[in-house]
Amino acid sequence: MANFQDVAKQFTEFYYNQFDQDRTQLAALYRENSMLTFESASVAGAPGIVEKLTSLPFKQVKHQVATLDAQPSVDGAILILVTGALLVDEEQRPMNYSQVFQLRPDGGSYYIFNDIFKLVFG
Repeated sequence: MANFQDVAKQFTEFYYNQFDQDRTQLAALYRENSMLTFESASVAGAPGIVEKLTSLPFKQVKHQVATLDAQPSVDGAILILVTGALLVDEEQRPMNYSQVFQLRPDGGSYYIFNDIFKLVFG
């Protein structure tokens, strides 16, 4: 397996580029045992997660990653913490966010087992 820092960086770039372009394509990154908690509301399974992400009340979004920290976890998993800002639609003021991913190995790649997203106000 690749270095966990390299995997975290590559994953984060891919995830946010895909999210910003076409959220429906994120389904391949989740499995039936995956869970998303988005602003304290949890949903499980790839279909439910993608439904939640595609139903968010904005058409355009641009993530700007400020920090990325990663640690190796149990059984080859990787824990990732991202902080940054995002711009939605025509909004001029970015909103700060934090997001945690736990990636689990799956064959020669990884999938998102846990995904927690929170806007940071104040």
